[in-house]
Amino acid sequence: MTQLTPAMRRSPAFWVASGFGCGLAPKAPGTVGTLVAVIPWLLFQHLPLPIYIAIVVATFALGVWTAHQVIDIVEKDDPSVIVIDEFVGLWIGLAALPAGLPWLIVGVLLFRLFDVSKPWPVSWADRKLHGGFGAMLDDALAGLYTLLMIQSVAWLLPRWGY
Repeated sequence: MTQLTPAMRRSPAFWVASGFGCGLAPKAPGTVGTLVAVIPWLLFQHLPLPIYIAIVVATFALGVWTAHQVIDIVEKDDPSVIVIDEFVGLWIGLAALPAGLPWLIVGVLLFRLFDVSKPWPVSWADRKLHGGFGAMLDDALAGLYTLLMIQSVAWLLPRWGY
């Protein structure tokens, strides 16, 4: 667990990058961040897709900047306290999600699976890219995998008679 230092306490960037403190969770901060990210998603999931995408892109850009600030404070590349990347990754994965709680549960589980297992190019981004952009991009790619899986299954199910 990352200790809350005076520099973090004073930094608005820290509070944004840490998901308003949920990145300080003593166990599995990435999972906690993912679960907390569902709350704002519930508020904007029904917005028109261009507005939804704009929110995700703006949060990605904000995440790059705030993650960079936290990396400078903590002096560690992509520390676990940064969870704004989980927010963005999950929101990418849940874009245009079919209605229903089972789809949401599958989306969250798939995102965590891809975020933790890091299939290529998620693993490449995690290893090769650094700073705020690197911290954000691997989760965005995990979100893209989630989006592709969910949308593929949603497209296939009616064709298979479900």
